[in-house]
Amino acid sequence: MRHLPAGHNELVLLPPNDNLQQVPGSPHLQGFSATTVGIKHELGYTKHWLGAVESLFTLPSGNPAFGSRGTGVAFNGIVDYAPSNDTGISLQLGVTSQTNPALAGDGRFTSVNPDITFTWLPLWNLQFYGEIYGQSRTGPGLGSGFDADGGVQYLLTPYCEVDLEEGVRLSGNLGGFTHYFGAGMGFLF
Repeated sequence: MRHLPAGHNELVLLPPNDNLQQVPGSPHLQGFSATTVGIKHELGYTKHWLGAVESLFTLPSGNPAFGSRGTGVAFNGIVDYAPSNDTGISLQLGVTSQTNPALAGDGRFTSVNPDITFTWLPLWNLQFYGEIYGQSRTGPGLGSGFDADGGVQYLLTPYCEVDLEEGVRLSGNLGGFTHYFGAGMGFLF
């Protein structure tokens, strides 16, 4: 990899998600998650490889069911490999310190977080992906948890994408669900 000038940074803003959780035998929970801000720095790249580091800060925000009462921090190392022009593999390993939502007891815990993502781009504006991710701790005094998800991303314009995803629990209790559906939108500016 070659090193790049200091300007190869990406600002990160993850606004709150509106969540609706339905658990049989319990009342439905709805509310916003916490807001996260951060910065990602590209270390260098070659034709097939890219390396980056990322720092994220979760702000004390969101509602008691899905938010964060304390500040959270995450530090991630990221390596991307593109074996061809239309396929990719991304590996991420991070360490976090975060707090549970108020309704889950507010406790702080530290976790090691692996993530692997596979992508396929059959058209210039359409991408499919599959991901497996986890945490070594899912809460204070709790064990590990792993989930998998997959989805599709569609580029509406060069500056706007939309996506749909579905996820399932593999082990443990990461996120408090057995499966989920999601939709999103991303902007480049």
